[in-house]
Amino acid sequence: MSSIRLQAYLARAGVASRRAAEKLITDGRVSVNGATISVLGTKVGVGDTVRLDEVPVVIQTNFLYLLLNKPPEYICSSSDPQGRRLAKDLLPARIEARLYNVGRLDYRSSGLIIFTNDGDFAAKISHPSANIEKEYLIAASGPIPDTVIDDFLRGVIIEGIIYQAKKITRIGKKAIQVVLIEGKNREIRRVFSYFHLHPVVLRRIRIGNVSLGNLVEGASRALSPEEIEAFQRQSKS
Repeated sequence: MSSIRLQAYLARAGVASRRAAEKLITDGRVSVNGATISVLGTKVGVGDTVRLDEVPVVIQTNFLYLLLNKPPEYICSSSDPQGRRLAKDLLPARIEARLYNVGRLDYRSSGLIIFTNDGDFAAKISHPSANIEKEYLIAASGPIPDTVIDDFLRGVIIEGIIYQAKKITRIGKKAIQVVLIEGKNREIRRVFSYFHLHPVVLRRIRIGNVSLGNLVEGASRALSPEEIEAFQRQSKS
């Protein structure tokens, strides 16, 4: 291995995406050859010893890609000070690799989320430039007016941020399916709240070319080589 930036090393080791790895570094949680690194730009190579929170970190050679159907009331995080249940704990216990989620679903939401130890893969498919669609099923507590759908398609500005759906399909008075590209933090909930609506169901049913299918809540499966290749191909387009 030729020398590479420390954040890239951490991503390849399956610790976190490059962006998250940068924060680990600036927070002073990473050391190289016994010296704590807190500024970006450091490079590491063969023979260097990298540690995160005093635990050795090595480059992964066996990458895993799992799809989980997250139930509601699970959090997408490595830990939670409030003691809430973690989505990662639903993954098969036999997997010893350190996996982390690509993107998030909030505590009350359910549906598809990808876990991997391939940081480069995670960074590429989660970046908005990859244009990977995410589709959601939303059921509201009351009727969803057509004006809400029209405004969401045109773009809604909330606190200076534009929220815009790529496609919306009505499937009932109180239910719609929404396709997003970027998927800003809590985008659908923010838009619904703006229009004084409350989603009682918010489920992600598709990521790119991968649909929920018959994967039951709490269950997971490996992504197929064809699905992985499709994600990688789209992230390069």
